[in-house]
Amino acid sequence: MAAKLILTDRWGNPVERQTLTKEVAAPTISGVRSPLSGYPGDGLNPVRLANILRAADQGDPVEYLELAETIEERDPHFLGVIGTRKRAISQLDITVEPASDAALDVKIADMVRDWLKREELQQEVFHILDCISKGYSATEIVWDTSESQYMPGKLIWRDPRHFRFERQDLSTPRLLEEGGQEVPLPAFRFIFADIPAKSGLPLRSGLSRVAAWGWMFKAFTARDWAIFTQTYGQPLRVGKWAPGASEEDKATLFRAVANIAGDCAAIIPDTMSIDFVETKSVGASIDLYEKRIAHLDQQISKAVLGQTATTDAIAGGHAVGQEHRLVQEDIETADAMALAAILNRDLIRPWIQLEHGPQKRYPRLKIARPKAEDLKLIADSLDVLVRNGVEIEEAEARARFGWAQPKPGARLLRPVSSGNQPATTDPTDPSGRKGGIEASSAKIKGGAGRSGGDVALQQEGVSTAIFSGGYQIGALAERLGAEAQPVVVAMIEQIEAMLGAAGSLEEFRAMLEEGFGQAETQRLANRLAAAMLSAEFAGREDALDG
Repeated sequence: MAAKLILTDRWGNPVERQTLTKEVAAPTISGVRSPLSGYPGDGLNPVRLANILRAADQGDPVEYLELAETIEERDPHFLGVIGTRKRAISQLDITVEPASDAALDVKIADMVRDWLKREELQQEVFHILDCISKGYSATEIVWDTSESQYMPGKLIWRDPRHFRFERQDLSTPRLLEEGGQEVPLPAFRFIFADIPAKSGLPLRSGLSRVAAWGWMFKAFTARDWAIFTQTYGQPLRVGKWAPGASEEDKATLFRAVANIAGDCAAIIPDTMSIDFVETKSVGASIDLYEKRIAHLDQQISKAVLGQTATTDAIAGGHAVGQEHRLVQEDIETADAMALAAILNRDLIRPWIQLEHGPQKRYPRLKIARPKAEDLKLIADSLDVLVRNGVEIEEAEARARFGWAQPKPGARLLRPVSSGNQPATTDPTDPSGRKGGIEASSAKIKGGAGRSGGDVALQQEGVSTAIFSGGYQIGALAERLGAEAQPVVVAMIEQIEAMLGAAGSLEEFRAMLEEGFGQAETQRLANRLAAAMLSAEFAGREDALDG
């Protein structure tokens, strides 16, 4: 009797299939996984912040994680830049590359593509990226087995306070059970993500550690600025009492001085006086608060986005913004590659192993901003390469165009049958090259002397091949287009330069007449005449072929 296959996760923990459909990390009111949070940011000072970070470094992350949550809630700038970074990744296209062209690998890749169409995916990815701020995130996978299959049913963000790390390395995550025990993460149950801002322990690699100091200093400045704004423009009131004044008289004088700010009126005895002292250089004080907060915001922008031009108005204008945007794109690309690796490791591979068993190779998710590609140029290149014997995987070509493998019974687009198409007569040669050559050779023998008939082409570095008349005309048309393109491009560039230099339509017309003489136009006319002649030959060839 064959031994039962036991699947394990990346930490060597065995999979318990009977518990995969149940939630294991949900918050509870009665246990230690409480959804209620503290607010260590209230009254924060440098000494207290240092103690919070030291406790996290030693394996107690609760107050640090609560502080990170507070910073996102209370600092609009940090919330904006960290949200920009996470949303930039969560909105990127996700593609799937099959492991190979084998039927099973293609089927598995199509299964993953269908799952990726779920509407909740963008929000789930956004929550997974919480690791950028806090250093790590844990997303629970609840598997759906309702139709005797394994499929990720829900991806649920879990509070990072409910996880700890092994004391010997502070890197291996553990789940905090309701009773307070720390247990290994159940296998195939969590997407444990970490996209570190720097090398080191997960608890020391989150951007919230950097933002915490800036937020604290900015809070001090904002408080001082608020007090200053409240008293802005009001002179300092100084009350004076005569010698021998009683405590009651002093209290009366103080109330009078204090009430002048709000009531602008007060009464005092004749033996007392109030002086008003004007403050000098008020404008410089205003700039000091604003510049300090702007400086701290720029430092946070650099830490999160790598630049400041896309978030703050700085000197340099559009050109500087473009350069800084390239820096942000580099960070975006790195985040996307890291997230794809995490999903492949913690979601795709476990899913395939549960559904189909261990495989030698697995499909790969790729997360990237689509690059502007000339698909027509790629299609033309594929046609030329394949006809010249270059072997290209069909799955790779389909992935390049974003097309899935056709499903059984689906209506397919097929080429229109043409007499100019070379027929495949040898079933062992799917490319049709051998059959095409034989068919074309037979056609030459039977149609000698016919204009526009088949000819042999000899190209440098390519073996001699026989093409039918239609292919010969097509090759001629491609050659004519290639020869005419430099002439047309040069003309367009010259016309654009003339248009930019001309001061009026009359001057532009004179430039055109002078710049394009008979020689240049004659070259283009020759190309057009040759193209029309080739079209005539192609028409005659089609007519002769019926």
